[in-house]
Amino acid sequence: MPIYKAPLEDIGFVLNDVLDIGQIARLPGYEDATPDLVMTILEEAAKLCENELQPLNRSGDEEGCTYENGVVRTPKGFKEAYDRYVEGGWQGLSADPEYGGQGLPHTVSFVMEELMNGANMSFSMYPGLTHGAINAIKVHASDELKRRYLPKMIAGEWSGTMCLTEPHCGTDLGLIKTRAVPADDGSYRITGTKIFISAGEHDLTQNIIHLVLAKLPDAPAGTKGISLFIVPKFLPTEDNRPGPRNGVMCGAVEHKMGIKASATCVMNFDEATGWLVGEPHKGMRAMFTMMNAARLGVGMQGLGVATVAYQNAVAYAKDRLQGRSLGGTKAPEQPADPIIVHPDVRKNLMTAKAFTEGARALGYWVGMMIDVYEKHPDPRVRQEAEDFVALLTPVVKAYFTDAGFETAVTSQQMYGGHGYIREWGMEQFVRDARIAMIYEGANGIQALDLVGRKMPQNMGRLLRRFFHPMQAELAAAMDEPALIEFAGPLFKAFGKLQQATAIVAQKGMAKPDEAGAASTDYLRIFGLVAVGWMWLKMVKVAQQKAANDDTANAAFLDGKVKTARFFMQKMLPEVDFRFKSLMAGGKTLMDLDAAQF
Repeated sequence: MPIYKAPLEDIGFVLNDVLDIGQIARLPGYEDATPDLVMTILEEAAKLCENELQPLNRSGDEEGCTYENGVVRTPKGFKEAYDRYVEGGWQGLSADPEYGGQGLPHTVSFVMEELMNGANMSFSMYPGLTHGAINAIKVHASDELKRRYLPKMIAGEWSGTMCLTEPHCGTDLGLIKTRAVPADDGSYRITGTKIFISAGEHDLTQNIIHLVLAKLPDAPAGTKGISLFIVPKFLPTEDNRPGPRNGVMCGAVEHKMGIKASATCVMNFDEATGWLVGEPHKGMRAMFTMMNAARLGVGMQGLGVATVAYQNAVAYAKDRLQGRSLGGTKAPEQPADPIIVHPDVRKNLMTAKAFTEGARALGYWVGMMIDVYEKHPDPRVRQEAEDFVALLTPVVKAYFTDAGFETAVTSQQMYGGHGYIREWGMEQFVRDARIAMIYEGANGIQALDLVGRKMPQNMGRLLRRFFHPMQAELAAAMDEPALIEFAGPLFKAFGKLQQATAIVAQKGMAKPDEAGAASTDYLRIFGLVAVGWMWLKMVKVAQQKAANDDTANAAFLDGKVKTARFFMQKMLPEVDFRFKSLMAGGKTLMDLDAAQF
C-alpha cells in the first residue's frame, strides 16, 4: 500500500530559513501569522492529509464517482472527509474575514495545496475549484452577489465550479455558443452545454455555484464578446438557503484516465437563471482571475503528486533486494543488496528529490509574492511582486506538471513490474499526474503565454523583475569560494536564458511561428534556471547553518548541499540541449505540408 508523509521538516526549512516567512507577518493584516503559528497550522494540515485524505486515495480511485439520472455520488468516505475538512475551517484559510474567512496568508494555502494533492489529488479538486470561484466573485462581482454567495462558499457549505469550455472549442473560448438572454428582473437565462467541468455535480455540499462563460445577444464576435455569470444549482431563498432547482443538470460524467474520484462533468444549462458578474462582455478578465489562480494550483498538484511518488519510490528502493552493488557487497547478511545501491536507481531518486525540493521553494516563493502584492503598503513593491507572480505563473504551471509527471514515471520505474500493478499504488500516481499537464491551459499554451504575453509585456518589465535580482545574487555568490561550484553552472545557464530571451524576442517580432516553435524549450530553460536559483539560495543557507554547528540537523543540511550539487551537475545541463533546440528555429517544424503527415 502506498504511503504519504507531509514533508514538514523541508517545509519548515524553506519557509523559515530560506524565504523568511516572518516578513509576511510584518504586512498589514497578517500580523498574527507568525512563523510559529504558520507551522502549527501546517502540522494540523498534515494530520488531516495523512490520516483522513490519504487513506481514501486508492479506494476512491478504484470506486470512482457514480452517475445516475443527473445525480453524482462521490466514493465512500469522501463526504465524511469533506465534512471534517469544513469543520476544521480549511476552506476559508486565506479567505477574506469580511465574509467569514480566516484571512491567513496565501502562502499557507499554497503549502496546504501541496499537502492535499500529495495525499489525495482527486479530493483536492472539490475545494480547489471553489477557491477559484471565490476569487473571481470577490474581485469582479457586485456587493450584493458577494454577500449572497461568498460566506456560504468560504464556509464550505456551498462549492463552486468554472464552466468555461464547450465540445467544439477547447481552449479557443471565443467560439463558445452558450447564450445569456436578459430577463425583466435583472437576471439572465443561460442556455448551452459545458464540458470538462470539474466538481460540476456531487454530493459533498448543499449547493453548487457555477461560474459560466456565455454571450449576450449583442455580443461582439470572439473573446471580446464573452461575459461571466453566476448560475447556482439551487436558487437561493431570501434567507440564503438552497431553494428551487435551477435549469442546470449534469448530463454525464467523463470516464477518465486518472483522478477518477473527482467528478468531471458535462453540464447542460437550459434557461437557467444567472446573474452577471462584472461588466457585460468583460468576462475574460474575470476568467483570468480564476485561471491564473487555478494554474498556480495545478502547478502545486504536479509538485504534490511528485512528492508522494518519490516518497514511495525511496521506501521501496531501501527495502527491495535485488542484485549486488557494482562497488562491492553492501548487505552481506542479505541474499542481495537493496536496489538503492545501484547508480541508475540513485539517478532517478536524486532527480526526483532535486526537483521536488527545488520546486517547493519556488512555489512557496510565488505564494509569498501574492501576499506581498495584496498587502504591502508601498505601491512600487506591490507592482514588482505582481509582475513576478504573473511571469512565473506559466512556468510554475507547465514546468511543475511536466517534471511532476516525469517524476511519477521514474518513481514507478523503481518498482519494476510491481510498479505496473495496481496494489502498489504507483500506476495511480502516473495516471493522476498526467491530467495536470493538460487542463487549465495545456502546457504548450503556457509556453505561448510566456513568450507571447509575459516576455514583451510593458517592454520587458516582468522579465526584469526576475533577471535583475537573480543577476545580483549570482554575482555575489561568484565571489564566495564555498558557493562557486554551485553559482558557476547556474551563471552559465542564466546566460543561456538571457540569450534565448533576446533571440526569441527578435525572431518572434519578425515571424511569430519562430517564437511559437521555441516556446516550449524556452519555458523549460526558464523553469530549470528558476529552480536552480532556489537551490543556490538553499545551499547558501545550509552551509551557513552547518557552519554554526547546527548538529541537530547536520544530516538534513548535508543532504541539501549534496542535492544542490546533483542539480547543478546533472540536471541543469539540460539547459544546453534545450538551447540548441531553440536555436535550430522553427523551419523544420513548419516545412511539412499537412498532407505529408
